[in-house]
Amino acid sequence: MRKINYSSANTILGIMVSIFSFVVFSLTVEPTASYWDCAEYISTSAKLQVGHPPGAPLFQMLGAIFSTFALESDQIAFAVNMMSVSSSALTILFLFWSISHLVKQLVSKNQNISLTESFKIFGSSSLGALTFTFTDSFWYNAVEAEVYAMASLILSLLFWLGLKWTEDLDKPRGDRWLILISFVIGLSFGVHFMGLLAIPAVGLLYYFKKYDFNLKSFLLANIISISILLFIFKLLLPTTLSIFGYVEVFFVNEIGLPFNYGTIFSAILLILTVYYLLNKSFKKNNYILNTITLCITFIFIGFSSWLMIPIRSNANTVINENAPSDARSLLAYYNLEQYPDTYLFRGPMYSDIYSGQDEDEPYKDDKPKYERDYKKNKYVIVNDWKKGKLNNNKKHVGFFPRMWSSENAVNYLDFTGFLDFSIKNEFKDQDQLIELVNQFKSSVDSNDITSEEYHQFLSTYGSYLDINKPSLIANLKYFLFFQLNKMYVRYFLWNFAGRQNDIQWRGGTENGNWLSGVDFIDEYRLGPQKNLPTDFSENKARNTYYFIPLILGLVGLMLLYKKDVKNFWPLFVLFLFTGLALKFYLNERIYEPRERDYALVGSFYTFCIFIGYSFLSIFNFIEKKFGSYTSLAITSILCLSCPLILATNNWDDHDRSNRYTAQSLAKAYLDSIDEDKQAIIYTIGDNDTFALWYAQEIENYRTDVRTINTSLLATDWYMDQMKRKAYKSDPVLSNLEHSQYAYGNRDYIKFEGIIDSTRWDLKDLISWVSSDNERTKYKFLLKQYGYEQEELKNIPLFTQNMVYYPTNKIRFYVNKENVINSGIIDSADYDNIVEYIDIDLPKSGLYKNQILMLDILSKNDWKRPIYFTGGSYKDSEYMWMKNYLQLDGLVYKLVPIETPIDENNPYQMGKIEANRMYNIVKKWGWGNSQSSKIYHDPETRKNSISFRSNLHRLSESLIEVGEVEKAEEILDLSFEKMPLYLFGYYSLSEPYIKTYYSLNKFDKGYSLYKEIENKYFEYVEYYSDSYNNKNFRISENAENIFTYTERLRGLIENQIQSKHKFVEIESSIQRFIKLTTVYKDLYGSYDYYNYLTNFLEPLYELNMEKGRTLYNGISLEILNRLGLLKSSKNSTNKEYIESLIEDEIYNYKDLINSISDFESESFLSQEINKLNELID
Repeated sequence: MRKINYSSANTILGIMVSIFSFVVFSLTVEPTASYWDCAEYISTSAKLQVGHPPGAPLFQMLGAIFSTFALESDQIAFAVNMMSVSSSALTILFLFWSISHLVKQLVSKNQNISLTESFKIFGSSSLGALTFTFTDSFWYNAVEAEVYAMASLILSLLFWLGLKWTEDLDKPRGDRWLILISFVIGLSFGVHFMGLLAIPAVGLLYYFKKYDFNLKSFLLANIISISILLFIFKLLLPTTLSIFGYVEVFFVNEIGLPFNYGTIFSAILLILTVYYLLNKSFKKNNYILNTITLCITFIFIGFSSWLMIPIRSNANTVINENAPSDARSLLAYYNLEQYPDTYLFRGPMYSDIYSGQDEDEPYKDDKPKYERDYKKNKYVIVNDWKKGKLNNNKKHVGFFPRMWSSENAVNYLDFTGFLDFSIKNEFKDQDQLIELVNQFKSSVDSNDITSEEYHQFLSTYGSYLDINKPSLIANLKYFLFFQLNKMYVRYFLWNFAGRQNDIQWRGGTENGNWLSGVDFIDEYRLGPQKNLPTDFSENKARNTYYFIPLILGLVGLMLLYKKDVKNFWPLFVLFLFTGLALKFYLNERIYEPRERDYALVGSFYTFCIFIGYSFLSIFNFIEKKFGSYTSLAITSILCLSCPLILATNNWDDHDRSNRYTAQSLAKAYLDSIDEDKQAIIYTIGDNDTFALWYAQEIENYRTDVRTINTSLLATDWYMDQMKRKAYKSDPVLSNLEHSQYAYGNRDYIKFEGIIDSTRWDLKDLISWVSSDNERTKYKFLLKQYGYEQEELKNIPLFTQNMVYYPTNKIRFYVNKENVINSGIIDSADYDNIVEYIDIDLPKSGLYKNQILMLDILSKNDWKRPIYFTGGSYKDSEYMWMKNYLQLDGLVYKLVPIETPIDENNPYQMGKIEANRMYNIVKKWGWGNSQSSKIYHDPETRKNSISFRSNLHRLSESLIEVGEVEKAEEILDLSFEKMPLYLFGYYSLSEPYIKTYYSLNKFDKGYSLYKEIENKYFEYVEYYSDSYNNKNFRISENAENIFTYTERLRGLIENQIQSKHKFVEIESSIQRFIKLTTVYKDLYGSYDYYNYLTNFLEPLYELNMEKGRTLYNGISLEILNRLGLLKSSKNSTNKEYIESLIEDEIYNYKDLINSISDFESESFLSQEINKLNELID
């Protein structure tokens, strides 16, 4: 029989499969920036800037290389995205080679293999590699500029290198692979730490190669492998950075050498230490010492990509997050010190926010923050770090703190249930408090209290209560049911069973769950799956694989366990570490801002190796019955259905080609801002900030605008950067100097109402806040309150040195000359300029970012226009001036003209200059958003909320100024660029109907009405048909039932009022009543019929018989209610009952009056008699 050279065939076929995956990813790659971190990565890669911690310098340097292939600036994003495409294709290559290496160990020991053996080996490799190519999460990473594609490559490469190392382990120079592994480990720090999770698996590959299995040695091998991982990740590099930092401070502060000499000395010392150890190992012929030294050395060489970060930080790049310019700040950057602390084994619970300070140790030490003082030529500590932080209350510290994030308290309460509490002993004699607590607990027992209300109660009265922290059992349940089940198992089954849709899961059965396509299983878990609304059934991310990938993976896993236990354990450990162990380490909060499946691709990668083994298992099984060639055909058909079903399901929701919506959003923001006016725009989240960074940094678009992120403004380094010129944007002016907002200084200032009766000029407030005068500090107040010097010693310095503000009533005067010169408003509005704006600051305190926003506002003095992206409705995000805004396109401009917010519609802020905004909107590009061929992901759809709402407000404003043709044009534009069926959020489009009617465009209005009505009916019909199904969870779906029923009711009622095509409304009313009758018990029969009252007159007018039927139902409920109330008149609440009876009598008479134009006198008299008989 003809033999095939394994190595040659393996190389060629692996490259072919890799090229195939490269083509797939190239066809579906995003052509420009996408949402979330991608825009930031592109911006920092192309210009080698410093991105968010913990950094990805290798990714950025390689991205800079890829960006050089772009011919135009708007092609740079595509070029960097292609780096992820290339990384993913190489991942597939090493996956193919890894599977073939592993399977060959079961099939043949020879280099030359038979045709049948080659089918088994390369069939398995192809199945596993192609399956992984089309998996949901990996494909998602492959087509955008995020670190996870390259991290997958490093993980795949490390595991393959581990296989090669153990294969050559007994050869004279076999450990060369180990040196290469060490180098790749070092490189992984320059991308993402996920690659390090291959280390325990590689350690077990070594163990099974060198030792015979026994439980004791196996456990020891695991412990050693994990220890190596922890040594590298948590000890080697952090300790090295720490040494560099401490030596630098020592050399400068103690010896008096210039800055950086300590760092240079540490680097030289490190090199000399390596040289000494290598030289000693050669002389002593110490093979182990030589290997260890080389491994650590190559880890450092790989890690050297991190040198880019301080180098570029010292270059003061425009994006320079955390400004890690020296060893100490680089260590803080590595350790993610800007993010909240997380605890794995023991730490505070979220209930700590209700408890107040710890009674015994209310404070704990902060970390000293060193900064360079160029006048003193020393490093100085800028913060009061001793007892510089509030300590956690030890009563709320416990083991296994899974529920730790106080910001997510409401969500924890909602997911795990309410915390128990009791009144503190010292307050148990307060009757008013006891009554309050008893009433609250009674409401809780009656299920009348929401999680938000429970949280508010505990926050308000926590000082009077002993509140129990979440128990160990509660934390364990949260870990199992949320962190493992919802944040791992759900994602795992997305990839190997199917996915419900692309909407984030936030509880319930409608969105974000896994789905199989096997009806009885899906219906048992998620409720009825037939007659679904088209929003569900036609969601492009609704993918069903019928468990085929999962079953194949389990088949392969069983074969591996039975036939090759020595490879089973390393692979199983890799699977656990990249999945469940990662979930344990991340300790995720409940309901993250977005889904987190992309970080788990290492686990899915490993499972695809198991899927690869299934080909061999099935082939061997069929071969016994039918022979090699028949078994090849059958196995190929069975197994290749796996990647085929993944590809056909996943293509439409992973195809990002021709989509430019994120790019167009960024430009729409910038196009909404006055050009060449040195404007400032405040952004809030990732998707507005990073998008603007991309447009300005990469496409050089509108670099005259200064983008300021309000969250980052809480850091000293970011404010320093705002004070520097950036492209065409001049520095932002500020009254505060760096030392006054450095870390630990004015992080928070407290309100003390001393002179609350007068309003301060904003400039006086800033002068007070920026002053270092003792009178502005809390220490001065404490002395005024009678604190002696000895007593002050017990109060931390950070509290004593805290600035306070004595009034929250501020007046911001308007510099009319600057307003006019800067062109902030049109000349027609000059007479409307107010003299001043009164600001009411919070009576709690101000955070640093809020202080600096007010500081910039004061110093700017109306010289530069100030804008807000409007991503939040909090008063603080608009500096407590929401009544002084002007909506320009997508942004809000601060203007000295008052426009009070309508209390009935608080989300519509700001005045509109109709023609001005019209001109802005006409400049917008829409990024191919109208095409049904692109994938409208959740962020694209969500961003339509602002567009849809703002365009409708514009059309209304145009009508007010008589520009009716332009108004119609804007209405049409909204649906031309954002088709309703593609973008959803139907309630936002309802006002368009009335506006079309007001323009006498009845056909357009009615067409829109029917389109929305059909969508609402789809939901109502689904819930109606499902209501009595045993698998339908009414409690979980009640809110949605109410939402869509009431939206549909409101829509029909508005159409009735319009009188357009009035005759056709009967069918809508009849259909509504028919579908919603099943909800009578959910609403309560009385309320259900009462809500139908507005349908009574139009139904009588159109079909008297149907109208009378409805009337009978409503009147019967009122009479029944009256009878019930009358029987209760002798109760203790007699007066209240009598008032209710009067209300119902009025309702009944009003009901009769509404039908008086349609019914005969005898019928009306008969109905009145029914009432009289009941009440007499």
